[in-house]
Amino acid sequence: MPPVSEWQTFLAVQAGAAATLTGLVFVAVSINLGRIIEGPGLPGRASESIVQLLQVFFVSSMALIPRQPLATLAAEILIICIASWSFQFMSQVSYYKSRAGHPWSWLLTRSVMSQFSTAPFLVAGAVLFLGNPEGLYWLVLGFIFSFVAGVVSAWVLLVEILR
Repeated sequence: MPPVSEWQTFLAVQAGAAATLTGLVFVAVSINLGRIIEGPGLPGRASESIVQLLQVFFVSSMALIPRQPLATLAAEILIICIASWSFQFMSQVSYYKSRAGHPWSWLLTRSVMSQFSTAPFLVAGAVLFLGNPEGLYWLVLGFIFSFVAGVVSAWVLLVEILR
C-alpha cells in the first residue's frame, strides 16, 4: 500500500478549499455577468479560473480513493491535467484572436498562470506512474499555483472589472 493514506487530511482540506473557491468564482461571475460577457476574453478567464480550481478538487478527490494503485492514480492525474491544460489553452487561443487592443501582458500573465497551475500535476502524474510515491509532493505545487491563478482571476472578475 503506497503512503497516499498519510496525505488524506491534506488532500481533504485541498478538496474543500477548491470547492469553496470555485463557489467564489461562480458568485463573482453572477455579480458581474453583464460586464464579463461584454468583455473580450473575460468569459474565458472565468472558465479558466473554474477549471484551475476544479483540477485541484478532482485531483484531491481521486487521490482520496482508498487502495488504488499508484499507476491508476497517476493516470487519473494525467487525464485531469491534460484536460485542464487543453481547455485553458483553447480559451487563451480564443482570447488571443479577440484581445481587441489589450496589452500583451494580459495574455502572457494568463498563459503563465495556466502553465504553472498544470505543469506540477503533469510531473506528479509522471513520477507516480513510474512507481515513485514522491510524486505526491508535486501535487502541493500544483495546488498552490492553481489556487493563486484561480484567486487572481476571481479578483479580476470581482474587482478589476469595475475599474
